[in-house]
Amino acid sequence: MLNLANHYISGHDAVILMSISNTEDISIRYLEQIIIQLKINKLVKSVRGAGGGYILSRPPSRIKIQEILDALEGTCDLVECVENKDFCQRSKICAAHEIWQNASDILKKYFGKMTLHDLQQIEKQKAVKP
Repeated sequence: MLNLANHYISGHDAVILMSISNTEDISIRYLEQIIIQLKINKLVKSVRGAGGGYILSRPPSRIKIQEILDALEGTCDLVECVENKDFCQRSKICAAHEIWQNASDILKKYFGKMTLHDLQQIEKQKAVKP
């Protein structure tokens, strides 16, 4: 997604998966699997024909990291009982459950504020050499 975001900003055409695979050193098979989830969740669009490939469905500043995580990983809940209280019959009385719930909420809030554009800014800062 960061690779696509960088192409979005630079105004280049759609990016083919092989290019992302080579640039990011990620298996093409893995990319083929995750691009499906990203398309289903309307985070990327495919462009057919000459110059085809994949592009972001909207500007990087409008794509939350939480959306990407939800699409690829599911919930950010740290333990199963936070997502599904019926998973454990002790969740209503378990003190640890409250801690896991609060920690999961903190993660979701953080990732819900962070955008793909923010990630680009972090990448730019790290690229600056002293």
